[in-house]
Amino acid sequence: MSYTAPVRDMQFVLEELAGLAEIAKLPGLEEATPDLVAQILEESAKFCGEVLAPLNWAGDREGAVLADGAVRTPQGFKEAYRQFAEAGWTALEGPAAYGGQGLPKVVGAPVIEMWKASNISFALCPMLTSGAIEALVLRGSEAQKRTFLPKMVAGEWTGTMNLTEPQAGSDLAQVKTRAVPEGDHYRLFGQKIFITYGEHDLAENIVHLVLARTPDAPPGVKGISLFIVPKFLVNPDGSLGARNDVKCIKLEEKLGIHASPTCVMVFGDAGGAVGYLVGEENRGLEYMFIMMNAARFGVGMEGVGLADRAYQRAAAYAKERVQSRDVAGSAGPVTIVHHPDVRRMLMTMRAGSEATRALAYVVAAAMDRAHHHPDAAERKRNQAFVDLMIPVVKGWSTELAIEIASLGVQVHGGMGFVEETGAAQHLRDARITTIYEGTTGIQANDLVGRKIGREGGVTAKAVIAEMKATAAALAAAAEPDLKAIGGRLAAGIGALERSVDWIVANFGADPRGVHAGAVPFLELMGIVSGGWQMGRAALAAAGKLAKGEGDAAFLRAKIATARFFADHYLTHAPGLATTVTEGAPGVLALAVEQF
Repeated sequence: MSYTAPVRDMQFVLEELAGLAEIAKLPGLEEATPDLVAQILEESAKFCGEVLAPLNWAGDREGAVLADGAVRTPQGFKEAYRQFAEAGWTALEGPAAYGGQGLPKVVGAPVIEMWKASNISFALCPMLTSGAIEALVLRGSEAQKRTFLPKMVAGEWTGTMNLTEPQAGSDLAQVKTRAVPEGDHYRLFGQKIFITYGEHDLAENIVHLVLARTPDAPPGVKGISLFIVPKFLVNPDGSLGARNDVKCIKLEEKLGIHASPTCVMVFGDAGGAVGYLVGEENRGLEYMFIMMNAARFGVGMEGVGLADRAYQRAAAYAKERVQSRDVAGSAGPVTIVHHPDVRRMLMTMRAGSEATRALAYVVAAAMDRAHHHPDAAERKRNQAFVDLMIPVVKGWSTELAIEIASLGVQVHGGMGFVEETGAAQHLRDARITTIYEGTTGIQANDLVGRKIGREGGVTAKAVIAEMKATAAALAAAAEPDLKAIGGRLAAGIGALERSVDWIVANFGADPRGVHAGAVPFLELMGIVSGGWQMGRAALAAAGKLAKGEGDAAFLRAKIATARFFADHYLTHAPGLATTVTEGAPGVLALAVEQF
């Protein structure tokens, strides 16, 4: 089956939850009119359905190939990328000063979801390029911006993020790549691993952003600098010059995302790769986190997209596959969508997909307010919300995507375990999303440590206050479904609030105990935050129904899906709170030698 973007649900979330109309009133974002956004979504849906999705399964089978130092992407990828760039998709959120369209993050979010859902391996290339653009916009010199950004925004050049080394996975304090000063540039020597699209045939140049140490750098993360290392050097007139001393020596053989080349890169085998310092020496990790946070949100969108794609495939199969009589006693075999347990699995997939989408788009809208709102206090408040929620969007969305993709295999039964149906590919592709750009454990440690413990829970408690207002509005509604959702949400908020208070109270005295429950807390935060957005969606849908607006069947389905989320997801919240606040002794009970 191909991919059909859920444009109607995307528009509902943008308009009713993310506040698209208000975002379009912010300075610099006025062009994001409803008509333009609708056109963008329709065109993106068409491109993803007709161009990217058909390459997904074939690309997985063929994979990327390394030969004589050059990487060949699967058949069709190069032409698809040419169309992608020519259509302006690489420039969607790019700054207008460098040829971009400058559209809001909240408009980019559904478009990016479509890319991820239709062909995640393809979508990884523009995701890394977008993060590199953002880092250079904020920290590059004017000369660097003029040289690299127009080509990157246009999609003629792509970008990468070079952090990981063989001896240094997520522990960047162990980075050993060297950068030796030489005139107006540096010479880099070292090896990086797991570099997505580090070498490929889609674009004429690749702009590597590389972490390295200068000769006098202090040890640890305080001694890391950031460098631009282009695949081809750039002449003063902007044309491409000599090949730089950087090459791919190996492609990793992976469980999934086979069409995306994951490279081992070597710098400096023939005298040193020419690199240009970004910003100041020894502030590279700070700069790289600009790109990292962009990538973490992008990976969260991978979770959203893959969950929806797995749901679409499972729902289509369930409506076609005839198997067994209905438990109510049908005259003969029925399609499996009639069986209650299959319905349970499909609703679990649907509700999880919609909740992660809603939360991600709301966070994207907060990014726009944090950057563009004229009031400084509003910018600060929204940035705090974004900082709190990025680990949740990344961690919860991706963990849930794995569960949803696994359910997709289960819905297909034995046919899901063989590759020809495509259900297994979604599970294989989703598996990396909880690992790269910071594992779920790293996201959770960031959430309980930097975002709650060190802040005393100030932002989390402010968000909880907003959640309580939604729960109260639901409880006050006349409709039984809304009241039920409100009750479940209130219980979930109570569990979240107890956990936040416990983290704040124990973070200083018992950091090991707090971090032992970090991942369960991230799941709790995700479920309650998702439930909050689903509750808001139910209220909005009920309001439109009362006014006789919109598609009644779609709106009633929104309420039913929110009710399911409340009954099947939010009910986990109290148990997770118990794990967070009482589960540490069991985690830490055994001595190291007992494992």
